[in-house]
Amino acid sequence: MKADVYTRTGDKGSTGLYTGQRVPKQSLRVEAYGTIDEITSALGLARATAARQDVKGTILKIQQLLMSVMADVASIDLPEPYIKEEHVKMFEDIIDKYDEKLEPLGHFILPGDTLGAAALDIARTTTRRAERALLRLADEESVNPQVVICLNRLSDLCFILARVEAELK
Repeated sequence: MKADVYTRTGDKGSTGLYTGQRVPKQSLRVEAYGTIDEITSALGLARATAARQDVKGTILKIQQLLMSVMADVASIDLPEPYIKEEHVKMFEDIIDKYDEKLEPLGHFILPGDTLGAAALDIARTTTRRAERALLRLADEESVNPQVVICLNRLSDLCFILARVEAELK
């Protein structure tokens, strides 16, 4: 069976949300979940280039969770949000696990020590941009606050994973 790659429903500049509403493609909501989609792609590059198998596995888990993050942001009036405090806790636990393997940081880091670390830094900066987009959206519309916190933790996690890739062999 042939998949329908093009639907023509967005030809006039609108797109459908996960919950069915149509919004302009340039809306803050679409910008926010679109930037989260960019994080998923940046993490795909990081996973493909990471040297450490544990980092690759962690990145895959993050990518899978980001599907729910995008669904949360691409929805209006969800009966129950996809992203909850337990997801924030998961990020914090992963950060703590890797951070305890690293020496204390006493200097600024320039990206590029390894390909995997550089890709993770792109994911980190893209996550910061997504967080800013989500906060702009939150000024105008309802946003699940746990998603904002998750993005904040995700940028920290990308930083830690980049250090792991660069510093631990």
